[in-house]
Amino acid sequence: MIKVTVYKTRRHDYVGFDVSGHAGYAEAGSDIVCAAVSALVITAINSIERFTKDETSCVSDEESGNITFRFAQSSSHDAGLLLDSMILGLEEIEDSSEHEEYIDIIFKEV
Repeated sequence: MIKVTVYKTRRHDYVGFDVSGHAGYAEAGSDIVCAAVSALVITAINSIERFTKDETSCVSDEESGNITFRFAQSSSHDAGLLLDSMILGLEEIEDSSEHEEYIDIIFKEV
């Protein structure tokens, strides 16, 4: 299962997120759930880096499927909007009755 943990402040500003694991929907290279999650997450990270001035850090390990993404300070409005879009896509996958057992999204206040 893919576990996504999203960190937000009390003011609902994003602080970062973690992604860990593999979906296990199909064999590596054929797993459409992993591919969809990867596309959403990587596009969000690349978009934040390219289209905002937010300072971030990102550590990833392709083998384990782990990604740790953090903002140096709370997210800007634009970065927050990009993460809202990523989360919307991830929630659509999670809400699909066919894929709900392969992804879990958790929100934590920090």
